[in-house]
Amino acid sequence: MTARTSGGSSVSGNLPIVPGGVLPVCILRDCGAGLRQRTVAGFFAAVSPASVSPAPVSPVSVSPLSVSPVSRSLVSVSFVVFFFLLLLSATPGFAQGGPPYYTNDPGTPGPFNWEINLGYMPFFYSGQSVSHTPDVDINFGIGDRIQLTYENAWLRVQNPSTAPQFGRTQFGMGQSNPGVKWRFYDAGEDGLSVSVFPQFFLNNPNDAVRRGITAASQSFLLPFEFSKKLGPVDVDYEVGYQAVHRGPDGWITGLVVGHDFTSKLEGDIEFYDQGTFHTSENQPSANQPTIDFGARYKIHSPIIFLLMAGRSLEPTRSNQAYFLGYFGIQILLPPKSYK
Repeated sequence: MTARTSGGSSVSGNLPIVPGGVLPVCILRDCGAGLRQRTVAGFFAAVSPASVSPAPVSPVSVSPLSVSPVSRSLVSVSFVVFFFLLLLSATPGFAQGGPPYYTNDPGTPGPFNWEINLGYMPFFYSGQSVSHTPDVDINFGIGDRIQLTYENAWLRVQNPSTAPQFGRTQFGMGQSNPGVKWRFYDAGEDGLSVSVFPQFFLNNPNDAVRRGITAASQSFLLPFEFSKKLGPVDVDYEVGYQAVHRGPDGWITGLVVGHDFTSKLEGDIEFYDQGTFHTSENQPSANQPTIDFGARYKIHSPIIFLLMAGRSLEPTRSNQAYFLGYFGIQILLPPKSYK
């Protein structure tokens, strides 16, 4: 059945590495790298059947914390208000996960089509920062429902606590993030679509771990993505389990709600969270809830401008970002496969 176009991985689904602990995934996807990966569907429909990040991501370092009642209330109120505003519009929309967002969706590029996402991803914390300069997310379609993905980033890490011999600003390659997405259920453009997207977050044979650029832990992420059109909006949801080597196992969950305001402009809101499971009294569960707003603008087939900006729902500190974002482009190839 025909699905939406897009199939990238989200901005490395995990938040970047920060001192204090290990948290899985790095939204559009490496912990030093950023949140997990994404895709774009809805803007261009593949000539052949296909369906629909940012960002996500690899293990993340964080210190234990929990979501406060205030954060929960803010999420609920923001979601209700945004959803209500979207319902006031009469134009149908096709929002989706994938770049520039951390939440992924079931979309794939289509048979022998490419989706390439190039972006700058900053993560600013209190006294330190991690930036993907750039983040590279490459996706290739095999048949109508399968997508091969590879994502990595050149990282710029600023950390005052870094050993003097390494310098306070470090540059290096993040964790490699290969994966395979399979959309095993597809009820059509307006129906429910479901996919599974197993991915690895692997350290490269360089000195990035020794210099504190990436986490020593490597991981395997097994997420499921759900997509459904509800009136004038599209809703994408993702939930997954992350098995971490040399660290506590964790989870991810994300929700993207969006709408097409014009034939070229799509606007979305995303709630994303990732954390570790309770492991002991000395290391309780930890999480990093975030909210962001973003847009996709079709410059000219096959180029789409990607924009996203947000922050943590927790007070700013060493493992809660006061600003995170994605600024880049998506290239869909070959151009003739998209309209």
